[in-house]
Amino acid sequence: MKVALAQFNAVVGDLAGNSRRLEDAARRAYAQGARLVLAPELALTGYPPEDLLLRPAFMQACAEALAALAEALSDCEGLHLVVGHPHQFGERGDLRTKSVTVQQRYNAASLLARGRVQATYCKRELPNYQVFDERRYFVSGRDAGLPPLVFDCEGLRFGVVICEDAWFDEPARLARDAGAQVLCVLNASPFHLGKAEERQARMAERARDVGLPLLFAHLVGGQDEVVFDGASFALDASGAVAARAATFAEELLIVDFDADCRPVGPVADAPDLDRQAWDALVTGVRDYLGKNGFPGAIIGLSGGIDSALVLAVAVDALGADKVRAVMMPSPYTADISWIDARDMAARLGVRYDEIDIAPMFDAFRTALSPQFAGLAEDTTEENLQARIRGTLLMALSNKTGAIVLTTGNKSEMATGYCTLYGDMAGGFAVIKDVAKTLVYRLANWRNTQGAELIPQRIITRAPSAELRPDQTDQDSLPPYEVLDAILARYMEDDQSVEQIVAAGFERADVERVTRLIKINEYKRRQAPVGIRITHRAFGRDWRYPITSRFRA
Repeated sequence: MKVALAQFNAVVGDLAGNSRRLEDAARRAYAQGARLVLAPELALTGYPPEDLLLRPAFMQACAEALAALAEALSDCEGLHLVVGHPHQFGERGDLRTKSVTVQQRYNAASLLARGRVQATYCKRELPNYQVFDERRYFVSGRDAGLPPLVFDCEGLRFGVVICEDAWFDEPARLARDAGAQVLCVLNASPFHLGKAEERQARMAERARDVGLPLLFAHLVGGQDEVVFDGASFALDASGAVAARAATFAEELLIVDFDADCRPVGPVADAPDLDRQAWDALVTGVRDYLGKNGFPGAIIGLSGGIDSALVLAVAVDALGADKVRAVMMPSPYTADISWIDARDMAARLGVRYDEIDIAPMFDAFRTALSPQFAGLAEDTTEENLQARIRGTLLMALSNKTGAIVLTTGNKSEMATGYCTLYGDMAGGFAVIKDVAKTLVYRLANWRNTQGAELIPQRIITRAPSAELRPDQTDQDSLPPYEVLDAILARYMEDDQSVEQIVAAGFERADVERVTRLIKINEYKRRQAPVGIRITHRAFGRDWRYPITSRFRA
């Protein structure tokens, strides 16, 4: 028999649109001979729906959409569709009798066949770490009192579990003990670098543990700051890969089962980490703009490496015709910055404009001179330049409807090397989770993928904000190799100052970097949302208080 894994890019809250596209995928699979279609976790609503789940009208609409989807496929005789959705048991309160029945919400998957919902499974293991917050919305399927979901299709018995369930022993073993011959895992597993390899290795352990082949249907696409990488797969009972879909692309992966219950299908290549990072950024930009209806993007192009990388990502994501670059030189902008910015814009074929901010900068200083009398110039004047640029970009955004993509990287966001209402002004922070050392690596990597898009001088020159004469980043920060290593240990891996010093880093550098991380929380709270590509980003999985005296 044939099973289709519907690697699906859902739009959160678009119940009608998601239903139509699930129906279309199911019909295409049916036409290719598949009689079982597996859709990802919460495919009906998109993942994560967050506090939409707390609205009774949303839950009611989900139930109606699920029933309508089942009925819409009733003409496909023998078709079985397993789809993820939120589910609610119990009756609502009755105002006439003043009785109240508490309804419990579950992260569920239902089997649709013969025009109706045949059975429902509720997720048992609810993740509450990193970006996950499922215990805020759902209760464990253990509380639902339902048996494992095991069903027959074309002579094979399939057992269903959902995402985190497959990382634990019990749910899969219950399905096997209930008669399952194949384990089906519905997933919405947010991407970070290295996650695909970890995920596949853990699923191989699960297949070997229960002695069953395993089908892994995974979400793809961007949703606010998280992205999903797809790469759905089938494993045989030994844990070996039997089929795999492409990463970061919608696909209907058809898996054949032979008479001995062995799966087989096409196996897409597994991309290296640089390709994964690039594709995640491109996917995040494409879907954030596309799903929110922005007609294009505007980028402040400085002639530096960060804005160059963001411009290249944006063009790959949107096409050159939807991207606009604006160079805004100040009195401290080097000639090579102008030259390199023009060169890169020409290479990419984007609209390029220059707006000289020197007259505006002079006007600000003149207006403020009575207030600043007797005070030396400092970062105040530097920040004025960044804020003038931010104001200009936002004015262009307001006038055209295009969104401003900010260009600050993770190293800058960590240490506060960024200006509120200046270079932080914008709607989407593309490289917010990309450390400076990775910025360079990705720029070099992209230049090897066909034509050289980023001029080499942008990559090789010393980084500078160019807000005062002869300025470089390392005037006020440790070398980025040191900074990023400390950042990874402290912020991503939760190591203490003493542990980092013990690993060989200079105490002065460690204390300086960690102090900057702590005192700049207030800035990060006001930063735009950005794409998450590491296992810990500044965003959903970094929730530190602004006011805190803990210093270890």
